[in-house]
Amino acid sequence: MQPLLKGSPAWLAVLDYGLFQVHANGRIIGICGYVVQTTAGESVLIDTGFPAKYADDPLAATTEDELGGFGQVLSLTHENLAPSQLARLELAPGDIDLMIQSHTHIDHVGFMHAFPNTPILIAAAERALPRPLYWSGKQTMEWPVADYLQISEDTDIGPGFRVLLVPGHAPGQLAFVLDLPQTGAVVLTSDAISRPEEIDEKFAGSWDEKLAIENADRLMETAAERDAFVIYGHCPDQWKTLKKAPEWYT
Repeated sequence: MQPLLKGSPAWLAVLDYGLFQVHANGRIIGICGYVVQTTAGESVLIDTGFPAKYADDPLAATTEDELGGFGQVLSLTHENLAPSQLARLELAPGDIDLMIQSHTHIDHVGFMHAFPNTPILIAAAERALPRPLYWSGKQTMEWPVADYLQISEDTDIGPGFRVLLVPGHAPGQLAFVLDLPQTGAVVLTSDAISRPEEIDEKFAGSWDEKLAIENADRLMETAAERDAFVIYGHCPDQWKTLKKAPEWYT
């Protein structure tokens, strides 16, 4: 694949897509996405949060998707939806040059359909599924009509912006390594490592625990080699300390 971006990462924003509680352990986790802007003025959106129905009526949405057996949305208003989070950065959906789906679980794909003219970068293993993973077998989400850019290996999509294929949590899980001017190297693990404790827990319950362990090791080795700032997918302690949009990491 030819590089998709002309510029290198210059700014990184963390998007706040709301709070969710996992019933099994009571853990309260932040749901995050990211915007990366490049030196060429390009805007990249990574993940799109929960569907809008979870802001409209979370109880009805939870029932419809049979999500209640896993957990519950604690805090998710229209301000936590992807368009509103972009607006905090003075961006509109039409300003997004590239969308990346780290994987296709429910808290990542809610606005996948809302960027009809934006190409979607996704792992080929994920796009090969009959439908996005979403949550329950009852779900009716179909693949939106879009220009899908599918990858099957680690890929540099622009200078200082590497996408890593790290299956385990999901068949086509992606993670990201960025080089920012001031912060330096940043590793966005997404759900390949939701929180550091998952490593000791051996990723119990993952789609493929063995692959999850192998790829988490690879991610942490990369982070150590690069002396990188690591942002985990759903780490309760870290979530409280992260800068959120409209603030930027530079």
